[in-house]
Amino acid sequence: MAKRLFDLCASGLGLWLLSPLLLLMALAIKLDSPGPVFFRQVRVGRHGVAFRIHKFRTMTNQDTDAEAGTPQLTVGVDPRITRVGALLRRTKLDELAQLIDVFVGDMSLVGPRPEVPRYVALYPPSLRDKVLSVRPGITDPASLAFRDESAQLARAVDPERAYVEAVMPAKLQLSARYVDEASFMGDLQLIAATLRALWTGTPTSR
Repeated sequence: MAKRLFDLCASGLGLWLLSPLLLLMALAIKLDSPGPVFFRQVRVGRHGVAFRIHKFRTMTNQDTDAEAGTPQLTVGVDPRITRVGALLRRTKLDELAQLIDVFVGDMSLVGPRPEVPRYVALYPPSLRDKVLSVRPGITDPASLAFRDESAQLARAVDPERAYVEAVMPAKLQLSARYVDEASFMGDLQLIAATLRALWTGTPTSR
């Protein structure tokens, strides 16, 4: 209950204080390329309930592709990324839209990053139940540990296989450990660590 109250107050305050920046970003996206301001994609939330995550659109013709049966990974320098999108991705400002998801209760500020159904189906049952027992978050230990994930996958011969066989299992272990050890002070420390990573220009994982 306390965590949800903190999420509600912090996300509401964040949306209010950042509203001029959010509006400026929305305008830049619309002027840079045709399409919607937000990219929305099906992700798996708490207790396996699906929801549509918000991100500011960073690609041309970017649309919900969770049901398309194609890899949902953006690896290295993708030609579909727009000029504004490249800046938003580099600074992680595209993720600020997820404050909406926190405010409405689909997500938390801190929690395991929500995955698309395709990859959740590959989770080992015991880890899946644990990781999905809490609200997914904007940041978590796995996001910080794999903040160079896109560059790492770009070096792989088969990026999706590398993600499924190496990156995803490691992230799952970190997420499960977070669930076991979660605390309010721990969440504050993770938020601070994320802000430091963003300030130094080191991107976090998707």
